[in-house]
This record gives sequence, C-alpha cells and structure tokens, in this order.
Amino acid sequence: MPTFSVLILTDESDFARIVSGCFQAQRKAPDITVLDSKLWHNHDFSPYHLVVIGPVGGGKHHEILRSLHSAAAVILCDSADPRETEELRMRYSRFPYVQQREDWPHTLLLLALETLRRVEALNIARQAEREAAKNQHLATLGRYMTDMKHSMNNALTSMLGNAELLLLEPGQLSSQSLLQIRTIHSMAMRINDIMLRFSSLSNEMREAENASQAETEVQDSIVPQSR
Repeated sequence: MPTFSVLILTDESDFARIVSGCFQAQRKAPDITVLDSKLWHNHDFSPYHLVVIGPVGGGKHHEILRSLHSAAAVILCDSADPRETEELRMRYSRFPYVQQREDWPHTLLLLALETLRRVEALNIARQAEREAAKNQHLATLGRYMTDMKHSMNNALTSMLGNAELLLLEPGQLSSQSLLQIRTIHSMAMRINDIMLRFSSLSNEMREAENASQAETEVQDSIVPQSR
C-alpha cells in the first residue's frame, strides 16, 4: 500500500489514540493528522485520502459533513444519540458508518483499509484515463502526419527543386540572396530527413502491429486436442 494521509476528526482523545494505534500497527502506516471540532473550520480536507469522524461535541456532525467535498472518502464512527445517528445515516447515506460496539476498532480498521484500497484503485484508474487521453491525442497527431505525408513530400520536392535550380545560376543572385536560398535548401533537406525517419518508424510500427495481430489470430485458432 502506498503512503496515504488520514485525518481523524474527534473531540475524544481516547478515540484518536485507539484509531491512530490501529493504523500505526500496520506494516506501512499512513500519515495521520488528528483534529478536534474547534479547529476544523476552514480546514482544507483535500490533501487527505480518508477522513475518520469520531465523537464531536455540540452536534457539529451535520456542519462538518456538509463542509466535506462530495468526493471525499469518509467513515463515521460515533456513539451519539440513536436518533441523531439515524438521521445522520439517512442524510449522508453514502458515508459508511461504524457503531462503537464491541471490537469496533477492528471493524473500523478493516473498513478504512478497504476504503484506502478503493481510493488507490480510483487514482490508478484516473491516471490510466489521463494517459489514454494523452495517447489518443498523440495517435490522432500521428494519423494526421501519416495522411499528410504525401502532400508534405510533394511540397519538399518543390522547395528542393526550385532551390537547386536557383543555385545552378549563382551569378544571377546577390550574395545575400544566395545565402538565403542555401539556408532554405539546407532546412528543406533536414525536414526531408525527418520525414524519412517518420516513414521508417511508421512502417516499423505497422509491421509490429501486423505481426502481433497475426500471432493473436494463430493462438486463437489453436484448439486444444482432447486425449
């Protein structure tokens, strides 16, 4: 498990101590921050992968939960009045709730670890989506360059041909014009080399893709023989 950050929000020091101890007993403990209800106002919850809300005074649960971002991973664990608890569970049903009964620290830890695994999986999925989108943009650019390769080669051929014709009669040009035409010719040759390399890479990738597809088709066509 990668290093996660966990916020424990409670007014009871024993609750914070027990929950912190459960996390710290793990082989790779998360970074833990403990905060009470007097300090949570205007607090930035975004750096935390998980927020564990324990007992807080003054009926502040509603206010605290309303302040959390909709995507925040939160676990409620409180021994409040049953009516208040039921109201919290109905209004904030998306948050898992752990009752402080016998062996509640073990239950809370299992739920917290599973929540962190889910957070990790979501982060990996989002990163994969970003990479896929990036690769899609690159693929689109590559297809465009492939489609335009013929037009680009025609334009380069015209540039090189006209530049070489002018260079065949250097006496008709000023030294400055001659230098500029040689620069145009040199840069056109460089672009031509780049296009040749691009064509070579495109062919190599196409051959590799065809070989991979052929191998897949061969493997799919193999039928296990029963003895």
